[in-house]
Amino acid sequence: MPTSPLFLLVLSPTLYLSGALVAVVLSARPAAARIVAAVAALAGAATGLALALPVLLGEPAYGATLGEVLPGLSVGLRLDGLSAWFVLLLSAVALPVAVAGTAYARAYDQHGGPRLAAATNVFLAAMLLVLLADGIYGFLLGWELMALASYLLVVHEHRTAGVRQAGFFYLGMTHLGTAFLVVALLVLRTTGGAWDFATLRQAALDPRVRDLVFVLALVGCGTKAGLIPLHVWLPRAHPVAPSHVSALMSGVMLKVGIYGLLRVAWDVLGGGPIWWGGLLLGLGLVSAVLGVLYALMEHDLKRLLAFHSIENVGIVVIGLGAGMLLAALGQPAAAALALGAGLFHALNHALFKALLFLGAGAVHQATGTRDLEKLGGLVHRMPQTAALFLIGSAAISALPPLNGFASEWLTFQSLLALGQVADVRLTVGAALAAGLLGLTGALAAACFVKAFGVAFLALPRSASAGAAREAPLLLRSGMGLLALACVGLGLLPGLATMLLGVPTAELAGVPMPSQAPAILATSGAGVVPPILLGALAAVAGLALLAVRLVGGAQAPRVVPTWACGYALHPRMQYGSTAFAKPIRLFFRAIVRPERAVEAEYHLAPYFPTRLRTHGTLSPVFEQHLYGPVAAGLLRGMAVARRLQSGSLRLYLAYILATLVALLVWTR
Repeated sequence: MPTSPLFLLVLSPTLYLSGALVAVVLSARPAAARIVAAVAALAGAATGLALALPVLLGEPAYGATLGEVLPGLSVGLRLDGLSAWFVLLLSAVALPVAVAGTAYARAYDQHGGPRLAAATNVFLAAMLLVLLADGIYGFLLGWELMALASYLLVVHEHRTAGVRQAGFFYLGMTHLGTAFLVVALLVLRTTGGAWDFATLRQAALDPRVRDLVFVLALVGCGTKAGLIPLHVWLPRAHPVAPSHVSALMSGVMLKVGIYGLLRVAWDVLGGGPIWWGGLLLGLGLVSAVLGVLYALMEHDLKRLLAFHSIENVGIVVIGLGAGMLLAALGQPAAAALALGAGLFHALNHALFKALLFLGAGAVHQATGTRDLEKLGGLVHRMPQTAALFLIGSAAISALPPLNGFASEWLTFQSLLALGQVADVRLTVGAALAAGLLGLTGALAAACFVKAFGVAFLALPRSASAGAAREAPLLLRSGMGLLALACVGLGLLPGLATMLLGVPTAELAGVPMPSQAPAILATSGAGVVPPILLGALAAVAGLALLAVRLVGGAQAPRVVPTWACGYALHPRMQYGSTAFAKPIRLFFRAIVRPERAVEAEYHLAPYFPTRLRTHGTLSPVFEQHLYGPVAAGLLRGMAVARRLQSGSLRLYLAYILATLVALLVWTR
């Protein structure tokens, strides 16, 4: 056990905050501010890894009290298995992003660079404080600081069209979620009689109160995590933020929402009835399927990645929902497997999504656009970036032997375990869930064939794509670290499942089964990724050998691509919209595509000289959920404005009426 828990727990957030402070002091020297902030972030991330790993390897949890804010209200920090796993996740992403961000943020040196560096470090410190908080007050303090810092990062380029609107929408949605979370925790405080989580765990709560707290926390944390239908801020905010910030928001901040839900619903409340897990499982499936469908329709590279964040958060919640269901059904071992699958996928998504956002940022800086229809041919101009982006694309598509495959395989196994429960409804539901998860994986693979193929292959579709240059070395280095992690956890998933034993034992009662380097199945058999990689390499080698034996050694011929006698032109290539059209038509009842055609005619109305089409998707949730709610609120506010007469006497009458009503109500 550490000899000085207070020092170790405070050191990592202090390093982040000190970097922010120095960046503000050095605001007149943007380059120095950026470098110092990055070094402080590296030190904070390294300290976070040193904090988390011993606890995950079996050392006991520990904590420390910082002091009393008010009599009876103290603020403490604590590191247990659950928080240690998410501290590991945060630190594993913050370290390579700090390396890459040093190069990426150079473009902002004369455009608020010190402010960007300071806000990024405050954002990291706030997320860490949420993970380490040992009570309601510290948790909410870190949560609100995280929301405000992320808002400042989202609107950093506020002079760009649409950024302020996206930031305002994000701020409104995040504070709506915060309001639900505050109410949930205050109800928990009122009924549990304490501010600290340790006492609240022992409180005997009425089942109706527990259900209320769970639903409120689900809305509050689900908004932060981007679960559908609480996701509408995410595809607006992620694309407009600087790309290294998008990597942190998608890779880490969404998982802090997952952590908050686990801390309240499973740790403090101790899990719940079957319908809790069923609700989480259903929301996870909806988020996974709709997230990947909306991603397929996008041609903005960062919006595409943002929708994939919704998809992958859905996959994480599928595992957590299955785990909560199995725990309620008295299956602790299977519950630990499902919970571990969800936590493992949370880490994997953090790694490959940070890699992909950094890659998208490199493409944006090199070409000046995120529009896939204006890219192409970048594999010849940015070969290393293309290779690293390809690794991230394969990982998020759950292709073996990368880390996305490992965690999604475990998620499938948890659904199979759920299907083995002796209840026909659960069996059918688990089979349906497994089918939808398989559909999600197939659509994700199709989406990243589109994203990588349209952006990096074929001919450049614009002059800026044709003039692109390779990303800076530090940016590629940060991406390389993330790519190595994706490959390493794919080949050796037992390294992660071994560390997951402590958090799963804390929540499910038994540790997650682990057998390095295999990925276990419910039957005890496993898939060994190194052997799988060897088999894939052997098949590829045999295919290449067969081609050489049948065709013989031939000198390569370089000839123009056949295009029916016409000179090859970039407009002849499949674009993002054309690639997704068959899927868009097949799922048109869900995605609601809309198309407008504009025609220009010369002389006669029968012979158009130019046709232009505009395709959009109908924003279903905005139109049918948020739109009516917003309209109702505006109508209510218009009625409330009538009370503002400007008369002091009338205002005093309002106060008197309120006091009388309160006295009557409290008699």
